[in-house]
Amino acid sequence: MTDPAQPPKVGYSEATGEICYDLPSSYVPHSATGLLHLPRFLAKARKHLSGELPKSYQRNFCKGFDRFLCLHLGVDPETIVQCVKDSVSPTDLDARLLAVFPGDLRVHVWNRELVQKGMSEMGREALADAKRKMGAEQRTDIISFADMIDFDEGRIK
Repeated sequence: MTDPAQPPKVGYSEATGEICYDLPSSYVPHSATGLLHLPRFLAKARKHLSGELPKSYQRNFCKGFDRFLCLHLGVDPETIVQCVKDSVSPTDLDARLLAVFPGDLRVHVWNRELVQKGMSEMGREALADAKRKMGAEQRTDIISFADMIDFDEGRIK
């Protein structure tokens, strides 16, 4: 939900302007795997399955970081969504995920890749464009797309 005390802004979630302030940061590691962004993807899947994922997030659901993570793991994003749907507890979900994930998660490779998204030459251009659209072009503390998401959702002030 948007904060009525805050003026509307065009953000990373620009389709409807709705911002989910309750999603975890992409920087939060999954407790059973250590993979960054996975808790966020799982939280978005829960919202999607309950019909609570705003249009502003539906555009990139199972795309963007979600898709990049799944490509890294060699699984279809819908497989992860199905694991969320079928699980009866957090422990059950972890077991289902570990059953479909490869044995070697290469956590260090994925985590480094995630935190560096937006740091290549092309990425810096895309990040600068996103910052401009959000009125944050002067911000020097937003150096990756994960930072941009945290800024949009109020974790970076």
